[in-house]
Amino acid sequence: MRIIRRLIIVNLLFAVLAASACSRGDGLGNAKNGFQPLVVVAENGEHKFRVEIADDDETRRLGLMYRTEMAPDAGMLFDFGEPQPLAMWMKNTLIPLDLAFIDKDGVIRRITANATPRSLESLPSGSPVIAVLEVNGGVFEKLGIKAGDKVRHKMFSKD
Repeated sequence: MRIIRRLIIVNLLFAVLAASACSRGDGLGNAKNGFQPLVVVAENGEHKFRVEIADDDETRRLGLMYRTEMAPDAGMLFDFGEPQPLAMWMKNTLIPLDLAFIDKDGVIRRITANATPRSLESLPSGSPVIAVLEVNGGVFEKLGIKAGDKVRHKMFSKD
């Protein structure tokens, strides 16, 4: 019985430490690459974000899990490299997020708005895409960003 209690306590401590390590004051912290500029060109103008890049299995797995807040202009861009049908979920994600599924040319193919925190519901791309942009829930509607808008980021450049 003591061993079980100790294991539970150790697991709880690990969960608290992991959550605090992933929730820095600027609302970002899982990806290793720092911030990169990203612009969404919508019908009503350009909207600038600063994003972390999740481009390997570990950073894509962690994503925005355990974050308790995120700056209004911040987000995470998941790079999957090759066009493919994708599905995301909100497991261990504590804040609502908007998701934009982006094709190889930087065109937003589908938006999922205000995804429910901690949900295991599958959020599909609907078509082959290479990236997913996650921002605070409600941001895309507030800014007038919708499917068909263009994302400018070096990931989508033809150079």
